[in-house]
Amino acid sequence: MEQISSRSTFLYKRIFPVFWFGFLGVFVAVGLVGGSHGKAPAIFLLVPIIMAVFGFVLMKKLMWDLADEVVDAGDRLIVRFGNEQEQIPLANIINLDYQYMTSPPRVTLTLRTPCRFGDKIVFCPPLRFVPLARSAVIDGLIQRVDAARQAAR
Repeated sequence: MEQISSRSTFLYKRIFPVFWFGFLGVFVAVGLVGGSHGKAPAIFLLVPIIMAVFGFVLMKKLMWDLADEVVDAGDRLIVRFGNEQEQIPLANIINLDYQYMTSPPRVTLTLRTPCRFGDKIVFCPPLRFVPLARSAVIDGLIQRVDAARQAAR
């Protein structure tokens, strides 16, 4: 069995948001304390609020939906979110969308029969040394999914 999801997923989902919102909290605190007589200019409050909303929406759309771990087990994938895991047969995957030009890169599996995580599973493929290059692991998975679908017909 081979892990086909990035080992950096924990960094994307857990560590980066702490730094992002922590930085914004420090920025607001410095603005409030450093302001004249405790009155911070509105810009010191407005910009961090906008950045927090923007960061929340972006993280919710791009990071927080990523599976924690995806392992290739031959004829099936084992997907883990937290302590829960599900086995997904390759023949149950009707589409595999690979977006390698995004940061982080994303693979979206659309399932024929939904599992406990829904009908779409999203994960980050392993990071590559050459940025913006396709992953041979994911390209191989695409071919194997297609072969499993045709064999199931």
